[in-house]
Amino acid sequence: MDQNTLIASLQDAVPAAQLESVPSVDLQTTMYVSRDELPAVARVLRDRSDLAFTFLAEVTAVDFWPREPRFELVYIIVSIAHRLRLRVKVRLHGADAHVATVSGVWPAANWLEREVWDLFGIAFDGHPDPRRLLMPEDWEGYPLRKDYPVQIRMTPRASEPLQVTEEEFRASVTKDRLTRG
Repeated sequence: MDQNTLIASLQDAVPAAQLESVPSVDLQTTMYVSRDELPAVARVLRDRSDLAFTFLAEVTAVDFWPREPRFELVYIIVSIAHRLRLRVKVRLHGADAHVATVSGVWPAANWLEREVWDLFGIAFDGHPDPRRLLMPEDWEGYPLRKDYPVQIRMTPRASEPLQVTEEEFRASVTKDRLTRG
């Protein structure tokens, strides 16, 4: 299926969606989707048998600061049945960097969206577990943003290590050995 056929099929399935085909250097089919229509387009991509994009390979973002729209959210999805790859991009403004989660469509998006939030600060509305994934909970800022200070001098602040007595440690190890057999 070529790029124009794919986009025409999606446009028929989601008439309200603003889809934009873009040329790609690596010849991978690439298109822009509006932020509001992303969940509907994702469901169609997964559920239609002629598309069957059932595998979410990657979610990442690009920061084009100081340009607006500042961010591009990039989803790479695969249709194993039809041997197709698709790059779906969503443009987001810096002051309003949020989009609906697709973790209900592709469960793998759960961790991938957390990683993007943690490093770029792009929020995913309706995400089931919006905690930091890579950075400590008390970290300030988003390290992959282009305006993030490179020469940061921040005193590490982390919770204290778990303190157990020698007897508690032995009891835990013994209990573990007994359960394993």
